[in-house]
Amino acid sequence: MTPVITRASKKSPDAWDDGRLVKECVSGNEEAWSLLIEKYKALIYSIPVKYGLPPHEAADVFQSTCMELLTRLPQLREPRALPKWLMQVAHHQCYRWKRQQRRVVSRDAEPDLPVPETPAIAESLVQQTQEEQMLREAMAFLTPQCRRLVELLFFEVPPRPYSDVAAELGLAVGSIGFTRQKCIERLRRHLDELGFH
Repeated sequence: MTPVITRASKKSPDAWDDGRLVKECVSGNEEAWSLLIEKYKALIYSIPVKYGLPPHEAADVFQSTCMELLTRLPQLREPRALPKWLMQVAHHQCYRWKRQQRRVVSRDAEPDLPVPETPAIAESLVQQTQEEQMLREAMAFLTPQCRRLVELLFFEVPPRPYSDVAAELGLAVGSIGFTRQKCIERLRRHLDELGFH
């Protein structure tokens, strides 16, 4: 099976649950592989971003994590563990990169320094990354108009004025507050279903 990492799939990444995606990937379904990568690419990329890696190194971490996933996917016993496993793999790739960067500097001055052990991924980083992934998954369940409304009002810095949001979405300015409330309620409901606390 050849991984297709950059090809966009026609289906939504959330069309299949992780159990089905893993089963289909293991059986050689390339569309399932594309859907799996599409579903988790933001999660994987978020780890090197948190480590402050430059874009080309973040891309390397992404590729390495995907290759590890391709290699180890048949051994995955519990598909629900996939997000945390991906975070661990990406974390270790980042740590390895950071360690190599430090080694280049410190080994020149102190060649006898012991190689540090890879620490367990910080619990706060795990929790933050899991919550971000839940938010991405919950956002995927919203209608395109709701999703865009939430993005415009809450994800852009600075947030867009209601007049701009109304113009982009083809809504009356006076209806933005009501529509926003309905979209937030739907988002909250999906987050509750995903176990977001």
